[in-house]
Amino acid sequence: MHAVIKTGGKQYRVEPGDEFNVEKLKDAEVGSEITFDEVLAVGNGDDMAVGTPVVDGASVTAQIVEHGRDRKKIVFKKKRRKKYRKKRGHRQHYTRIRITDVSAS
Repeated sequence: MHAVIKTGGKQYRVEPGDEFNVEKLKDAEVGSEITFDEVLAVGNGDDMAVGTPVVDGASVTAQIVEHGRDRKKIVFKKKRRKKYRKKRGHRQHYTRIRITDVSAS
């Protein structure tokens, strides 16, 4: 069974056992369980339930694996012939989660 969840302004297609990074989840400790109630679609093969905008009673349970920071992204700005150059770096915070259960009640 798979589902489409929304977290951090993005949508993810998830199945039990999947492990991936999402935007940093505040107030979540490593090893704790978290439940996503914003399930946009849930189903198994041909029989899909699509919500308007969410599926009633559906939820996805995940376990927090770790918190971290992504690789550095370089932001470079330049205006030619004006001696204007700026170089900045950015590291995005993330939370790594493992999907444990998808339920569609």
